[in-house]
Amino acid sequence: MMRFHYQSHCYQPLRREVIAGLFVLLFPVFLPCLFTPFSHASPSTFSEWNVPKPRHLPLLRSALQRENSNGEQSDLWAPLADQGWRPCLECVNAPSLPQISEGYLQVFLDGGLNQQRMGICDAVAVAKILNATLVIPHLEVNPVWQDSSTFMDIFDVDHFINVLKDDISIVKELPDEFSWSTREYYATAIRATRIKRAPVHASANWYLENVLPVLESYGIAAISPFSHRLSFDNLQSEIQKLRCKVNFRALVFVPHIRALGDALVHRLRYPPGESEALSTNYLRETTDQNDKRRPQKFVVVHLRFDKDMAAHSACDFGGGKAEKLALAKYRQTIWQGRVLNSQFTDEELRSQGRCPLTPEEIGLLLAALGFDNSTRLYLASHKVYGGEARISTLRELFPLMENKKSLASSEERVHIKGKASLLAAVDYYVGMHSDIFVSASPGNMHNALMGHRTFENLKTIKPNMALLGQLFLNKSISWSEFRQAVVEGHQNRQGQLKLRKPKQSIYTYPAPDCMCQA
Repeated sequence: MMRFHYQSHCYQPLRREVIAGLFVLLFPVFLPCLFTPFSHASPSTFSEWNVPKPRHLPLLRSALQRENSNGEQSDLWAPLADQGWRPCLECVNAPSLPQISEGYLQVFLDGGLNQQRMGICDAVAVAKILNATLVIPHLEVNPVWQDSSTFMDIFDVDHFINVLKDDISIVKELPDEFSWSTREYYATAIRATRIKRAPVHASANWYLENVLPVLESYGIAAISPFSHRLSFDNLQSEIQKLRCKVNFRALVFVPHIRALGDALVHRLRYPPGESEALSTNYLRETTDQNDKRRPQKFVVVHLRFDKDMAAHSACDFGGGKAEKLALAKYRQTIWQGRVLNSQFTDEELRSQGRCPLTPEEIGLLLAALGFDNSTRLYLASHKVYGGEARISTLRELFPLMENKKSLASSEERVHIKGKASLLAAVDYYVGMHSDIFVSASPGNMHNALMGHRTFENLKTIKPNMALLGQLFLNKSISWSEFRQAVVEGHQNRQGQLKLRKPKQSIYTYPAPDCMCQA
């Protein structure tokens, strides 16, 4: 009897636990809307689950009803006129490559794809200055994107070496006698062969005075960090031209990146019919294919609106108090709160053009310039802060918007999945083959593509950030006023060549150092 009493006493709590467990399991089934964020790849902060409302609703409503004339469209898509400048990379009296090298030069490059790209160009230039043999640069793992892609994963190394064979000596790996010179070796202690304090934008003389003696003593020198470590001014013409030769001729993406890029460009030019499925054999579907249809034009929009950019800008993006707190916490975690913009108000930042354009704002810019809802638009971006909810307004304005995922099958994207540098390389390649390129905010991708497209005389729209910031602050502005101001403010910002000024990057402004007047 006692035994039965004990069992029944335990059975009551057990039954209650079972019922409670079933309730927890079945509750999401009956009320799924409360649990939607957990069923998707969601941002980590609760604020980003709140769908942001359009911040410029009157303009958006007018933009959705816009009508553009055929004349506006033809002017918009017209290629840049000949501006009288040509690529000019050959030196008239360039010295021949010395037979004996001073030693091996290693560089360790951090940052994303385009920052590393510029570092590679500078590394070749420094090797030339020092008469050193360049070891294929080491690309550091990006702390934000955690991408471990190497130089050879991204760029065609044999093409790189061949194009520069008359300029500098390059090796893929160090010989056995220097195999000890690794990143791990320099991370564990102070080493005589490591140059740790190369100043930003150092002169050629600095390298001759500080790095050449190390090469002469040890036969090797490793520079880390190296990003932005060579001046843009007061260098010999042959060094400047060499930097551009690396950037615009030697750095070519690996074959599978080019093949995927060609497939995406072809599908943008010749969209498949509704009944056609994406083929997994993109090697057959490139621009080499003879397609009898008339090719369509397309715009590439580089939308750098990731959490990193949003937080660093210290601007308000309409997500309410929760979003502000989340971005403030992120700034504290990543930069310990040391963000220059955070001392200004949102209005001050916008009026100075220091806030990145949101997807809604870049859409309104394009609509005001005359792009209609039949425009084919390719979205080049990695991760958009706020996800699809943040992009929905842009998609509403431009329903024919595409990206890598919508244009290519998962089988085609298998080699680039989860690799930020390779994803960026595909976007760069498509950006170089577009009719028009526009970036939502300044940055390394913007600067790199603007310079490369200037070199090739291709149309590139550079948003007038200060003007747009002031226009978007004006909540009473009409669509016609907004459109007129945008058109007038961007007449001379569509790829017109601008000569480089002192301290400006040669990779963004290649003329006159790397271009000659015809």
